[in-house]
Amino acid sequence: MTKDRLSPLDASFLQLEDATSHMQVAGTLIFAGKPPTYEWLLAHVESRLGLVPRYRQRVAEVPLAQARPRWVDDEHFDLRYHVRNTALPAPGTELELQVLAGRIFSHHMRRDRPLWEMWLVEGLDRGRFAIVSKTHHALVDGVSGMDILSVLFAPDEEEESGPWRPEPAPSAAGLVTEALLERATNAGELVHPLRAAVRRPRMAVGRIAETLVGAGALAWAGLPPAPPTPYNASQVGPDRRVTWTRTSLDDIKAIKNTLGGTVNDVVLTLVTLALRRHLTRRGEDIDELELKAFVPVSVRTGDQSGTLGNKVSGVVTTLPVSSAEPAQCLATISAQMREVKHSGQAIGAQALTELSGFAPPTLLHEAYRLITHQRFVNLVVTNVPGPQFPYYLAGCEMTDLFPIVPLGGNLNLGIAVVSYNGALDFGLVGDFAVMHDLEDLADDFLAALRELKAAAVGQHGEPAAPWPGYDRQTVPVIAKRLDDAGEDVAAAVRSYELGHKHRRGVIDATQRETARG
Repeated sequence: MTKDRLSPLDASFLQLEDATSHMQVAGTLIFAGKPPTYEWLLAHVESRLGLVPRYRQRVAEVPLAQARPRWVDDEHFDLRYHVRNTALPAPGTELELQVLAGRIFSHHMRRDRPLWEMWLVEGLDRGRFAIVSKTHHALVDGVSGMDILSVLFAPDEEEESGPWRPEPAPSAAGLVTEALLERATNAGELVHPLRAAVRRPRMAVGRIAETLVGAGALAWAGLPPAPPTPYNASQVGPDRRVTWTRTSLDDIKAIKNTLGGTVNDVVLTLVTLALRRHLTRRGEDIDELELKAFVPVSVRTGDQSGTLGNKVSGVVTTLPVSSAEPAQCLATISAQMREVKHSGQAIGAQALTELSGFAPPTLLHEAYRLITHQRFVNLVVTNVPGPQFPYYLAGCEMTDLFPIVPLGGNLNLGIAVVSYNGALDFGLVGDFAVMHDLEDLADDFLAALRELKAAAVGQHGEPAAPWPGYDRQTVPVIAKRLDDAGEDVAAAVRSYELGHKHRRGVIDATQRETARG
């Protein structure tokens, strides 16, 4: 098979895309400092395109669907089409940037051009600028998307040397001939696995058994339909709403170290507690409610780091939004994830995807259309580890990296998380109409984090802070707030001070308020 033929998984993201489902992996990057000029950014990106050759290639469909599409050089490649320049309206806050990002992510990318865009955004408040980027999922997955970031921020010595000259694209007849030759070759290649099975029967049987168990576990996890929620009430529309929030990776690790589980378990717990708040505010019945989430899992090996294309599988897990106790919620999710990992779901999903390579493209197209009407999961939640050191562009540090996952079918909400340089950035995307209160959901994540931190502090017998931002306030400010507070608040403040800071002025103030009560 030609090395430029899309894999079955890569091709599936082209098949899944329609007028309302945009299969784009996207992100918003925020930088501290004065933005570079547009001409500088063009030259900077162009000098590194040799490290990401797919950025100069387009998709070529094979006539009569005789094979999956392949990548060919874009003989009319124009970097100015892909790298664009815009500015935010006043006051240029992150809200205006989120609105712009939502509009950018609401549009398809043309199939007759390389499937990526990058927008330089000026006018962000506090002396900042941003880059909004999107790449088709056929080109990258979440992890290889991070690798592309490292390429775009590569040191100067990795710049491309010499001019780029595109290879002539094959004709329609050439694409068909090439596909037929590959089909004949692949028929012979199918003999090799059979030979290997004869030579090493025990290993072959073990691998088959592992795959069957994994596929069975995946099928079993997806068998019960997902419960009806606002996140699946209708087919997704064409327009997107985007927001984000951020927290400290150290906070997540501290919770993990105290309450148990993994960083990913804590992230899933934050998602669960935030969705519990969101659904409660919408008046939904959350008693005994368990959402079903698809969690992508990278199967990229170490020697595949930096390669494009998709090396991703996934598992289905439940999010117990009915659980009101944060520590118990985390314990439940940790136990479920351990069971999911041992079940081999990810292996089964990968095997089923690879098997699709033997199906006719026309049959695959119909299968992917059925997937868009799925009832197996409520949402996608992905957590991608990023670099724990800062990136710089034109001498300006990148402070945040907010990821966005594609929406399709009846999935009206997507949650993506990236750890970067000690921070954990949450990117939320929703259908514009269905998720009209997406900004409120971002606040729910911060409230959920406070719940988990309070539960973790409680494990050590130390009281949690009486209200958000308490530890940053001075004694006079706290004492003044206590003037209008009730006896319960005063008691909480006194308990916190006696067990944590022991400030005399605050204790005196709480005693006065308690005496008044």
